[in-house]
Amino acid sequence: MVTVKFCIVASSVWLSVLRFITDGMLGKLTRWLRMLGHDVTYFRSADDEKLVELARSEKRVLLTRDHELYQQAAARGLEAVLVEATDEAGKLADLAGRFGFRLEIDMSVSRCPKCNAEIEAVPKEVVVDEIPEATSMYYDDFWRCPACGQVYWRGAHWKRIEKTLEEAKSRLGRM
Repeated sequence: MVTVKFCIVASSVWLSVLRFITDGMLGKLTRWLRMLGHDVTYFRSADDEKLVELARSEKRVLLTRDHELYQQAAARGLEAVLVEATDEAGKLADLAGRFGFRLEIDMSVSRCPKCNAEIEAVPKEVVVDEIPEATSMYYDDFWRCPACGQVYWRGAHWKRIEKTLEEAKSRLGRM
């Protein structure tokens, strides 16, 4: 016997494939969401009309800190979120609570924080000439963006990433 459970989700967005569009005020959040594996289109400078139209045509959730833009999108029936938290852990906790995504980085689904392409694992030998010599001595796991060529590894900055995610999880638990 197989038991299947269904739940009703308030959001019209599929939880397995979250697609966002962010405005110029959310560059850091964009990078975080991409690392978490979400498809995020970011516009450093685009007018409100263009953002609303792209959100509609590409079926993306609009994330913004701009109250007026949020109201315009909501008035047109688009799914939009007014991001009110002031720090990244708070922003991530709020969004994870709303959309039900995990606050853990899985490199097999992570996207390039710079350009949004899906990153790929690569052998160290392939990138050894592109990374600092000390990095090649201390790290063995590397990923590359096939679109922009950026190389990634879990370096010293990884502790800060984990700290931010742990703080976000803690805040999510208090919601």
